[in-house]
This record gives sequence, C-alpha cells and structure tokens, in this order.
Amino acid sequence: MLYRNKRSAYSNFILIFVAVKVILNLLAISNYGFHRDELLHLALGDHLDWGYKEVPPFIGFLAKISLSFFGDSVFASRILTTIASGIILWLTGQITIELGGKKFAIALACLSMIFSPAFAASGYLFQPVVFDQLWWVLTVWLMIRYVNTTSVVYLYATGAVVGLGMLTKYTMAFFTLSLIIGILISKQRKILFNKHVLGAFALAFILFLPNLVWQWKNHFPVINHMNELKATQLDYLRPIEFIMQQVMVHGVALFVWLAGFIFLLFSFSLRKFQFLAVAYILIFLFLLQMNGKNYYLFGAYPMLFAAGGYAFQKLLKTANNGLRAAVVILFTLPNLLILPIVLPVLPIKQTLAVFKFTQKNLPFLSFATRWEDQQQHATTQDYGDMFGW
Repeated sequence: MLYRNKRSAYSNFILIFVAVKVILNLLAISNYGFHRDELLHLALGDHLDWGYKEVPPFIGFLAKISLSFFGDSVFASRILTTIASGIILWLTGQITIELGGKKFAIALACLSMIFSPAFAASGYLFQPVVFDQLWWVLTVWLMIRYVNTTSVVYLYATGAVVGLGMLTKYTMAFFTLSLIIGILISKQRKILFNKHVLGAFALAFILFLPNLVWQWKNHFPVINHMNELKATQLDYLRPIEFIMQQVMVHGVALFVWLAGFIFLLFSFSLRKFQFLAVAYILIFLFLLQMNGKNYYLFGAYPMLFAAGGYAFQKLLKTANNGLRAAVVILFTLPNLLILPIVLPVLPIKQTLAVFKFTQKNLPFLSFATRWEDQQQHATTQDYGDMFGW
C-alpha cells in the first residue's frame, strides 16, 4: 500500500511539469502564423485516405479531428500537438519512476525535457514529428512496464502502438528494429521468445496493412518521395553535422541524457534495461548512415532523460537539497535563456534581437539558422516558414 501511495504521489508530481509544458505551448502557439508544412497537413483532413505521397495517413485523420472540433485558426491547429507534448512529458516522468527515480529524478528529467531546445522546437507545430516522438516514448514505456510486470497486456499494447507509429512516420520501423536487436543481444532476449510477441507483431501488421496496400496500389510513392528528399535535402547533410547537432540540440541538458545513456549501458542497477541504450546506438548509427535530419532521432531521448534523472539521483544520493536544486538549475536555466529561438514566446521583433545575440556570441548554434539552401538566415527555417502566407 505504501509503495502504491508513493507511485501515486510521484505521478501527481509529474503533472506539475506537464502543466508547465502545456502552458508554455499555449502562450506561444498563436504568436506567429501557420508553418507551410502545417498547411499541407491540414489540407489532408479534407482528403482522407490510407496514404499520401509525403506522409502516412495518421496526420490526415488528426487534421480532420482538429478541424472538426477546434476550428481552423493557428491556435486551434496546434492544440493536438500541445496535448501530445504534454503526454510525452508525462511518459518521461513515468519512465523515470519505472527506473527507480523519485522526485528529484523526475524534476530533473522533466525540466530537462521542457527546456530542451529540441523538444521546445518540435513540440507545437502540426506535423507528424511530435506524434512520432509520442509513439516512440510510449513504446519504450510499455516495454519497461512489461519487463517490470511480465504482464502480456503490455506486449499487445506495444504492438498496437507500433502499428499506429507506422501510420504516422516510417521511422517507427527502424526504431522498432533497433529495440528488437537491442533485446536480442541483451539478457532480456527471452522476451522475444514469448508466444504473445507474435500476437503483438500481428496486431501491428494489421494496423499498418491498409497503408501498405495503399502504397502497393499506388506503386510505392514513398520511394520516389524519399529519393526526392535525399536529392534536395539529405545529400547536403554531412555525418559530422548530424553528430554535432545531436550533441548540441538539447543544450546543457546534454549532460543529463548522456548520464542516462551511460547508466543504461553500464550501471548494474539498470542492467535489465540495457537494451534501451543498445537501441539508441543502433538507431543513431542507422540515421547517421542514411544522412537523416537531426530531429529524426528526437523520439529516442526521453528514455535517456529519464535514465539521466535516475543517474543523478544515484550520484547525488548523499547530497543536500541545495546541491540538488543547483544541479537542476545548472542543466535547465541556460536553455531557458535561449528558449525564444525555438519556441515563439516573444514577438518577432524581440526574437530577432535574440537571434542576433546568439549569432554573435554563440557561434556553435549557427546550425539552427542554416536553412535547407545551406545559407545562414536571420531566423530558424521553422520561424521563416511561418511568415508570408
């Protein structure tokens, strides 16, 4: 009973950070105009199908829901993405609890996520990106729950989530494969020999099948789209840029997720979750080889932030509350100062001043204002794509 009460208290504690995340988004999401990609995704809501040239069908169904229930304003179009961002943060906190984290670990993991430039930038636009992240994080939480409880319900739930993830963004396939290989070479390989795993795979396949049939009937337009994307964008991305951007996109929170990665890989206390670190390595190497964009990997970081919160909890187990608070501030406050360049919390005039400051004093952030044309601009491309419509 005491254990359940503590878990309930920790879960309620997470809601504080979810509220902060949601409120930040709500204050920012209508300050600028529609992003050009959002116009495409919203238009798909009027042309529902089991697939599209550019994206799988899930974003079209969400567009239909959003337009029907919330309307067609900029604010309305970003309500579902804000909800998804809140759920991602809640799941990050839940993963922290599953790993053994308490309030300090939860606070560090969640605040690192909230003020991470990567998640601030990718968590409000009506695009498949944030929903892709959601399915990745939910998959990880379900697998951790299965390891901790051995309840097969979590295996079938994982199958359903993987299927929905495939209907959202095809990168889900590579993340799932990375998890499978990670499990196979870890001490948790027995999971894959559970007969219910086949049922979970079958459920995922059934959910994904309509899109697969659509691709087949339309001669797999995804292949042509990927070739176009590769020729116009991905071929310009160098592997070293991908590596450096993964180091920098979370700002000072780098030290939190990196600690989590190291603990997952080497810590005795987290040895049964080592497959998560292996999965991160595999999906990282795959995207590096494929010249993937930096945000393709973002969905793999919440589990590392959760593990990072736990890692610092262990490292600071004898520290007083003052030192713990200082650590939280150290790994969040600097990111808060550059928040306006990734989340439109300020009017554009003031935001441009922040960009000028960062370009002059923080040259290592220059990649943020390098657009697909490989030229430096006054703002990020996302901000630039929200004006002129």
